[in-house]
Amino acid sequence: MSTEIRQLEPTALWNKFADLNAVPRPSKKEERVIAFMKDFGKSLGLETIEDEVGNVIIKKPATAGMENRTTVVMQSHLDMVHQKNNDTVFDFDTQGIEMFIEGDWVKAKGTTLGADNGLGVATIMAILESTGIPHPPIEALFTIDEETGMTGAMGLKGGLLSGGILLNLDTEEDDEIGVGCAGGTDVTATRTYEEEETPEFKIGYKISVKGLQGGHSGMQIHEGLGNANKIMNRVLFDGFENFGLRISEIDGGSLRNAIPRESNAIVAIDAIHEDAFLLEMKQMAETIKKELKTMEPDLEITISKTEAPKKIMDLGVQEGLTRAIYAALNGVYRMSADIPELVETSNNIARVIIKDGHIKIGCLTRSSVESSKLDLANTLRATFELTGCEVEFSGDYPGWTPNMDSAILKVMTKLYEDINGEKPHVAACHAGLECGILGQNYPDMDMISFGPNIKGAHSPDERAQISSVQKYWKFVLEILKAIPVKS
Repeated sequence: MSTEIRQLEPTALWNKFADLNAVPRPSKKEERVIAFMKDFGKSLGLETIEDEVGNVIIKKPATAGMENRTTVVMQSHLDMVHQKNNDTVFDFDTQGIEMFIEGDWVKAKGTTLGADNGLGVATIMAILESTGIPHPPIEALFTIDEETGMTGAMGLKGGLLSGGILLNLDTEEDDEIGVGCAGGTDVTATRTYEEEETPEFKIGYKISVKGLQGGHSGMQIHEGLGNANKIMNRVLFDGFENFGLRISEIDGGSLRNAIPRESNAIVAIDAIHEDAFLLEMKQMAETIKKELKTMEPDLEITISKTEAPKKIMDLGVQEGLTRAIYAALNGVYRMSADIPELVETSNNIARVIIKDGHIKIGCLTRSSVESSKLDLANTLRATFELTGCEVEFSGDYPGWTPNMDSAILKVMTKLYEDINGEKPHVAACHAGLECGILGQNYPDMDMISFGPNIKGAHSPDERAQISSVQKYWKFVLEILKAIPVKS
């Protein structure tokens, strides 16, 4: 790990980020980072608690003269999304993130950086460790498993926290103050099918879609980024009619909250149609690349000959499946009528797995309006049920309803304008923040979300802007000094 990172300003924050990024912390496997955070709190002599689900709470008394201020909960999540480039050799379970500086940005070598939400965690750690930063009483809340289900926030019981204000440090635009977010639900379609022996007159090909940017399936769903699962389905769609194409396997996408970057398929075609197949695939690849060249300049669609698969999918199931994936909505379903430029409801077709007689299609449906979320989920359900799939809704979590009369919002809005000479963008976001869930057990807590500029979250292109982190750090310190007296 580059020592250059530790020399960046503010050094207190960047050093804690480097310490944190040395600890493997995949979602659902946070044992090491939980132990790391507990050891950190205890090393400072602060009250440190691990709750029933693995969240860590560290409490620090106010600095002198600020004992009568409202207790502030500073909150970030410990886990990070694990994505890497196809040609990057890296084990997220054992290795720390390898970082480097490029201009005004901190990046990782072929993997996600973990700035989401590691910079928030590092901010809180730096304040807990500080001896010269004025602040009110602090309850640091480090939640687990935010990226794959928000089970940490869901499992946090009422009564563990006494704070009246919550600062969620998980927003990715430094001119934005977050006051609301979308809820979400997983829509998973499954079915089994009969496999057939591949006829002798067929030959095998591997089709790959790769080089897409990927990204956050909420914050970037409106940007027109390519979805590898939808592109692959488009490539395969008319294959049977034209070339006798039969699907053997598909493996597309990875995480539910990441726009799919890659998909691979093994297919069999009639040998007699090989030349026509290669010509049409080349033309189709060129057409799709031309369509997406502005947003996806590195898109590759490759077709390579391989050994003919031994088994292929039942033709009726194949035809129904490709039509269902084509019909299933991916992207924006509805824009908000109340908040300009806010995506209200969307879907990400995140995962497509076809192998050994089993189909699994995973989607993440998001909305800031619960009824609209259910409407889109039911649209997907109907689409996949028409092709014989069983559809399950799971992992449901609520959105966070904006409170424009928030007292801490007024404090932060004025501070931002005083510091930066311009008004902040007060907005809700189309991503899943933990505030809505935490508010169920702490309904009287005044919540706000903010953070530094982070681009490409949930993809190997993730990067954090150094100058923005400096701007954000200054804002954090001023907020802590301006926390009002408890009522």
